[in-house]
Amino acid sequence: MTRNISPEDLSYQPRHSSVPTCRSEALREVFEGLACVDVCGKEHLDCYVRHLARRNCRRLTIVQSLSTLKLFLGFLANNGSCLEGLSRRDLEAFIEAEQDRGLKLSSVKTKLDRVHAFLGFLIEEELVPPETLVRKIRLKLPQYLPRAIDPDDVRKLISVVEGGRDRAMILVLLRTGMRISELLALRVADVHINDQRMVIREGAKTRRGRLVYFSNDARDALKAWLQQRDSQAELLFHARRRATLGYTSCRHMFEKYLRRAELTHRGYPLHCLRHTFASELLNAGMRLEYLQQLLGHDSIQITRRYARLTNTTLEAEYFRAMARIQKGGIHGTYRADRKLQTVPETKK
Repeated sequence: MTRNISPEDLSYQPRHSSVPTCRSEALREVFEGLACVDVCGKEHLDCYVRHLARRNCRRLTIVQSLSTLKLFLGFLANNGSCLEGLSRRDLEAFIEAEQDRGLKLSSVKTKLDRVHAFLGFLIEEELVPPETLVRKIRLKLPQYLPRAIDPDDVRKLISVVEGGRDRAMILVLLRTGMRISELLALRVADVHINDQRMVIREGAKTRRGRLVYFSNDARDALKAWLQQRDSQAELLFHARRRATLGYTSCRHMFEKYLRRAELTHRGYPLHCLRHTFASELLNAGMRLEYLQQLLGHDSIQITRRYARLTNTTLEAEYFRAMARIQKGGIHGTYRADRKLQTVPETKK
């Protein structure tokens, strides 16, 4: 059985621990909120949340899992079910209920994955029977291609971006391919102007650090911003009167320049800058395995999506073959030869 830990246990920090004290304070808030939860199976939920904390999961991961599982346990209670007697039909009913709420299939899949992880933990702790997850429910999602900004639109966007912080942020995102959260976590010490590289200490999704490089125009924009920024701020990018900067402010800033460039109708989200970075490098001939390292992808299959979007080799091969077809350079027949088909029958 899992040993319960108290919020005081979370305040202990090993001498050489890299986990900041603020994480313990944030987790303490999560457990205090958990104490107010009133759902059937709360004791199991409590054990699981503490299990996630021991695994050093992010606070956001714990909060999102807690929110989904409270919803799931409440659904079971309303339908007269419980964890001990959980069946596949209960999981299917939960999926249907979430779809009826109008959620996207990707959101439903995310919630289902959290429920599966919770049930897997309970099976390991022998709190629910193993038969509960003999056959997991798999939701088949459509595989969308990443959306990049058109080259002409990129030039329009850059031309209207003001100097200083905004220009440095947009060019760094466009030339490094880093995620927004990674950009906002950058410290001045992580930027090496002369070498034109940055150190991402912890990836936003993989939690693994990596090295990225930036171009000359991004270097010039960074130099200009370093002369204007608050020298006392630890983070590279900050708000005018605050030491930090939030995602919402970044999104509003990006949308402002889309309006100036008259590109609002295109519907480009801020994350398009990352997709544009990957697409442009592939078009320029960068090998897929190198791009994978720059983007910080765990699997090269994720990076391969961009190859489907900007495969110039495939395009060239298609038009070369099609030109031959249009010139009448294809000979032969596509009909099966019946004489050849009768040879095996004769042998038999």
